[in-house]
Amino acid sequence: MTAEGLIIKAISGAFYVQTPDAILPCKARGIFRRRGMAPVAGDRVRIEEDNIVEIFPRKNELVRPKAANIDLALMTVSTVQPAPNTFVLDKLITICEYKQIEPVIILTKTDLKSDEPFRKIYEDAGFTVIQTGDGIENREEILSVMRGKVSIFIGNTGVGKSTLLNRLFPDLGLRTAAISDKLGRGRHTTRQVELYPVPGGGYVADSPGFSSVELEAYEPIRREELAGCFREFRPYFGKCQFADCSHRKEKGCAVLAAVAEGKISLSRHGSYLMLYEEAMQVPDWQREESRK
Repeated sequence: MTAEGLIIKAISGAFYVQTPDAILPCKARGIFRRRGMAPVAGDRVRIEEDNIVEIFPRKNELVRPKAANIDLALMTVSTVQPAPNTFVLDKLITICEYKQIEPVIILTKTDLKSDEPFRKIYEDAGFTVIQTGDGIENREEILSVMRGKVSIFIGNTGVGKSTLLNRLFPDLGLRTAAISDKLGRGRHTTRQVELYPVPGGGYVADSPGFSSVELEAYEPIRREELAGCFREFRPYFGKCQFADCSHRKEKGCAVLAAVAEGKISLSRHGSYLMLYEEAMQVPDWQREESRK
């Protein structure tokens, strides 16, 4: 039997493939290990009997969580406990922009504290921001952006990611953990990536929480490509005095002029400057190694 399908779960060398007719348990042939390319959740594959024999080309891939072919990233950020970390969020957004994944920001715990300045920063930058509190009154709004797409929820530990998923999809039964008051952070409770069907079409994946250390596992973005990952910069490209403008301190920089005029937020531009400095520290050989 030959069929094509979507890997909806990958754990300990076992893969579960959604085909048009059924979910089939499969194994991966050893050739993938030799090529250094293991199948992951989100892969489109061809199977023969109970073996994955081909992985179709990926449009993108995430390192942590391990997933492929993601259309939409729902960035879950809490207003309190933990408070928003704009630099970590902006770094995640640049990764998504670089990999052509559309970021949507879900602002949680707004029943405990509203954060209009934070919301405005990201709405003005061109992102969809959905606010949610203890209830799930905006469930349809969240589901509407997910339909027909493969989506993944990501965010720092303790922001209420799994709690939100439980309320969106009560049958998932995902475990949640209380925030440690002593440490001021949560514990990882999600141990694997699994895709679940979204009502009306599409899939959603839960994933382990992120930390700033784990972000270092991602492929470095070249400093020359970084500005393109800040969508609010794009209207000003080609308008700077110098063609090779880095948008940091150059005379006649259109991006800096937009920052000064309040058209681009100081917070977002500050994250860009920090990420640019990080990119300058990555030697070319290390960047090439990360692409392999």
